[in-house]
Amino acid sequence: MDHATASAPRVALALAAVFLIWGSTYLAIRFALEGGFPPFLLGGIRFLLAGGLVFAFLRLRGVAAPTRAQWGNAAVMGVLLLVLGNGMVNFAEKSVSSGMAAVAVASAPLWMGVFAAMRGQRPSGIEWVGLAIGFVGVVWLNAGSSLNASRAGMLALLVATIAWSFGSIWSRGRDLPSPFMASAAQMLCGGTAMLVLGLAIGERFDGLPSAHGLAAFAYLVVFGSIIGFSAYIWLLHHVRPALAGSYAYVNPAIAVALGAWLAGERFGRHELLAMGVILLGVVAITVAKARPK
Repeated sequence: MDHATASAPRVALALAAVFLIWGSTYLAIRFALEGGFPPFLLGGIRFLLAGGLVFAFLRLRGVAAPTRAQWGNAAVMGVLLLVLGNGMVNFAEKSVSSGMAAVAVASAPLWMGVFAAMRGQRPSGIEWVGLAIGFVGVVWLNAGSSLNASRAGMLALLVATIAWSFGSIWSRGRDLPSPFMASAAQMLCGGTAMLVLGLAIGERFDGLPSAHGLAAFAYLVVFGSIIGFSAYIWLLHHVRPALAGSYAYVNPAIAVALGAWLAGERFGRHELLAMGVILLGVVAITVAKARPK
């Protein structure tokens, strides 16, 4: 569908879902890991369950199943966005605070801008300004921040960010089913691959996860995957890459605030000012989206 056909209320609702829900999933991932879920098994079970529920619902509603070619494209996206994207975030959060994980992933819009430019879809001048402002805020938040991080964890987050950004741009123009069926197919393919990877590298449950961990897992399935991920896939089909990727500038503010509130992750004036700059970058990108082409 052409970008212009997406109504403003629908775009706003999808952005709100991605901004608010995904900002909270970083802390939910931390709680699930602390509750007994191994990183890749967490993602594998999460996306298989969420993808299966969405797929079954859509088929009952009469939505056509993906073709063989569409399953292939969905599998590629599942590996890039979920196995390498989400999976490496899960792995990183074993040694990186939830707030810092969100901060590191906030460079995604810049990578998406680079990959989009390589495909001939260059961001507008104002979008580049918004991306630059947002990145300055991310660097400011990272430099001298009181949030904890490890070198291995930050490297995993770099891989996650590049893979997610490339997959988001690679998907544009590919033969894929309707956005929500595409979301279900990607979760099924990515979840299967994550589960196999987790078992292959020796991940196992030591016992039944805690009630705290199971509650976080349920939140990730319903809100993070079924609602949040589906909203993101819809945005990829309906808005410019810079706007679709702007969630990464809002998520750190939400993740850092929730981490401080619910998990004792410290932040102060430095983080608050930097998050203000990040939000300014999002405003610039949104203004650029609203300007007539």
